[in-house]
Amino acid sequence: MRRPVGIPPGVAILDVSGTKLTDDDRRRLACPQVGGVILFTRNYESPQQLAQLTQEIHAVRQPPLLIAVDQEGGRVQRFREGFTVLPAMRELGVIWDEDPARARQLSRCTGHVLAAELRTHGIDLSFTPVLDIDHGCSNVIGNRAFHANPQAIGELASSLAQGLRDGGMSAVGKHFPGHGHVTADSHLEQPVDDRPYANIEAHDLVPFRHLIKNGLGGIMPAHVVYSDVDEQPAGFSKIWLQQILRNALGFDGLIFSDDLSMVGAQVAGNIVQRAHAALDAGCDMVLVCNNPQFADELLAGLDYPLPALGKARLMRLRGRSEAESPAQLACNPAYLEAVAAVRAISVKSEELPFYGRNTALPL
Repeated sequence: MRRPVGIPPGVAILDVSGTKLTDDDRRRLACPQVGGVILFTRNYESPQQLAQLTQEIHAVRQPPLLIAVDQEGGRVQRFREGFTVLPAMRELGVIWDEDPARARQLSRCTGHVLAAELRTHGIDLSFTPVLDIDHGCSNVIGNRAFHANPQAIGELASSLAQGLRDGGMSAVGKHFPGHGHVTADSHLEQPVDDRPYANIEAHDLVPFRHLIKNGLGGIMPAHVVYSDVDEQPAGFSKIWLQQILRNALGFDGLIFSDDLSMVGAQVAGNIVQRAHAALDAGCDMVLVCNNPQFADELLAGLDYPLPALGKARLMRLRGRSEAESPAQLACNPAYLEAVAAVRAISVKSEELPFYGRNTALPL
């Protein structure tokens, strides 16, 4: 099959159906509206199969599409067999309570292993770290959060981001400005956080501010309404994305929408209207996952080229051009040392604390 050439990246990130590309997958990925692919557990059988799949995706067009995944650690690790088992971020938070320096070192090791193993199999990006605070009420966040202390989150996430850079990958923080204070799961319903902005700024924005100052490649906003600030969810809000994130916090990386197929995004209308609302609000790229009909409707109805600034942000996000082969990685002393450190993390999931609303927070 001849590779289409000269197709600049578009604004949409789509998924694919299985462990190999189908004709429908190839058709969608060749559309000019597409700029990337997100992979899920259903796309994985083995390291060898994954490397072949990413080669297939990169061969569809030139320049190659960005390939991303949610490989956070803990219960959100899409690729397991043949990959190092990564700890839930809360495990690093538990270690922080006893030994902050060791927790930072292990967080950096975790990021290094995460990125190096993905890069050697052709993955450009993982949507991590989670920067949400565990306020004790969100099961969908839960032990995905590092801690209830925003300063601890900022320190640990910065170390993880440094480890990602060690492994050749940028960091993408989520879910701006913080998903941890709502009970509702935005995959299934529309969460509303009614706290005053001053409270959110003093607590939930702290980790984002910390990571932005240390160089954060991307951010994913939450499908959560913060009613004291805007009636629109953050991912559709010019106030959150332009006035606060871009102007007040000085973020100059790429903004990805969260999945527009989620119930929390339905407020913006049909899938094309959702994409326009997110892009008009300030997102650079939009995700549409697990719904082939939505993907086809988006490609048929969306006419929104990725601007030059968005293309520049996307180029900065891509993984290092030369990733190590599996054989090279297996002989890399820094990687092997990081793997040994990660495997030695011994906190068990049933021992992880679930912080309550009354947990004392600084600031």
